[in-house]
Amino acid sequence: MSKSADLVALIRERAGEAAPDYGLILGSGLGHLSQAVAGVAIPYDDLPGFPHAGVSGHVPQLVIGELEGRRVAVFGGRSHYYESGRADAMRLPLEVLAGLGAERLILTNAAGAVNADLAPGGLMLLSDHIAFAGTNPLIGEATDGRFVPMTEAHDPEMRAALKGAAAAEGVELPEGVYGWFSGPSFETPAEIRAARVLGMDAVGMSTVPEIILGRFLGLRCAAISVITNMGAGMSDESISHDHTKQMAPLGAEKLERVLRRMLRG
Repeated sequence: MSKSADLVALIRERAGEAAPDYGLILGSGLGHLSQAVAGVAIPYDDLPGFPHAGVSGHVPQLVIGELEGRRVAVFGGRSHYYESGRADAMRLPLEVLAGLGAERLILTNAAGAVNADLAPGGLMLLSDHIAFAGTNPLIGEATDGRFVPMTEAHDPEMRAALKGAAAAEGVELPEGVYGWFSGPSFETPAEIRAARVLGMDAVGMSTVPEIILGRFLGLRCAAISVITNMGAGMSDESISHDHTKQMAPLGAEKLERVLRRMLRG
């Protein structure tokens, strides 16, 4: 058996055989949503080969159970490219998600605004992305499956469902383009100006590798950013990871409402 198949068997033994309707990957400061799931929490330490979430504000465990009547698999943390230099750091967890029978993946992240119309504490639904980090998680993949079409990487039907849920909750959910920078250093003011010219609305250090891997594995994907700050040079605020953790809960409450409403259908 493959490593992912072994993990699928282990997870099913603990959490049951039913396939998740959705996989969710939670970003900085958003791990509390996993606590709302009625089910089984499995620490990443119990899942051999799972990357340890090495970023404060993440909760390194997989929770499988019910949320708003839907079966979900919630990843309370992710591994980032900047932690190991591996863009495919989340490949095994996503292989496991696909192996469990999930067909849809929703990702969340904390991001900095490049578009001045976005404000800290708000949300942005990803309509598209730019892989500005200059690498790809499928480098080294030997099969022709590596040539993944990305025209509809951000699933139109899932985006429409999220927009409808946001409208029902009275939450503003503008769409925009997310730019993936490698991190871990924050962007310079010049890089933010360049991002604006290139058509980015927000920037961050995650999500794009997972979208690419998700599409490679046949998962339908959608993603939402919690805006935690304005990009460098756009305001007088001090940008830091502590600031990100402090601001993320402001948008996380809105995001939780949107996700719960969407899951209720």
